[in-house]
Amino acid sequence: MAEEPTYDVVIIGGGAAGLAASIYSVRAMLKTLVIERQAIGGQILYTGEIENYPGFPEPIAGPDLAMLYEKQATRFGVEFVYDTITRLELDGPVKKLIGEEGEYTAKAVIITSGGEHNKLEVPGEDEFAGRGVSYCATCDGNFFRDQDVTVVGGGDAAMDEGLYLTRMASSVTVVHRREELRASKILQQRAFDNPKMSFVWNSAIKEIKGDGDVKSIVLENLKTGEISEQDTNGVFVYIGFHPINEFMIGAVDLDAAGHVVTDIQMNTSVPGVFAAGDVRTFSERQLANAVGDGVAAALSAYRYITEG
Repeated sequence: MAEEPTYDVVIIGGGAAGLAASIYSVRAMLKTLVIERQAIGGQILYTGEIENYPGFPEPIAGPDLAMLYEKQATRFGVEFVYDTITRLELDGPVKKLIGEEGEYTAKAVIITSGGEHNKLEVPGEDEFAGRGVSYCATCDGNFFRDQDVTVVGGGDAAMDEGLYLTRMASSVTVVHRREELRASKILQQRAFDNPKMSFVWNSAIKEIKGDGDVKSIVLENLKTGEISEQDTNGVFVYIGFHPINEFMIGAVDLDAAGHVVTDIQMNTSVPGVFAAGDVRTFSERQLANAVGDGVAAALSAYRYITEG
């Protein structure tokens, strides 16, 4: 006789998608567990102000919104545990999740593990991590008051975090591999209009140098090959994002970039297993999308459990 799972639904990841899924799941009277490896809130913890989320006419800080999500989920009875999942066993009606701290069983699994920022992979990056190299302006910006900092990248995250840094830094220099930004037009305009922001085009960082803390960067002009060195006190890196998927390789179908393949109802290749948010294929990496994904995944999990 098959073992009875401990939970109806186990959600891997406590970001916006996972928290939205948990709220809908537990309100459907399903015993629900959220497993988070670091901190409840996910990527919104690294966002200074959120001003495009429906229902908030005034900007709200990412950590404040994460706290509201967690309080709401807790009020409805969602359980939380901190653990890192290392392997999934998804065959059969009882799904098993193996973590560093324990094992968990469920009738349905929702994967909302999100992603992480890509690294430059240059000398000095790891050496000066936490000592001038950062991937989170809202976490570390206060350490750079009245100093000169560098932002690497040309997308929304680079502009958003760069603009945030102008509040405390003396200057923010944006280094971008191309000669135009990929960020949304409104963020581009704000960046170009900000007197503290300047731009170095067609360039890449080849090395980060320092003495205990970051002191300078070595730049290569990708058009001319010219090498130069520029003083800076901090390097904030925003050059892309990759899904956190190590624990599910071979367990569910992934696309070429490592995202979980889902349909519009968040079904994966395995019945009873769903994925939502930044970890799934074709994610827009927007907060509202992640919440919608989480809701869709929870409703699909509910139908899977109740309809057999």
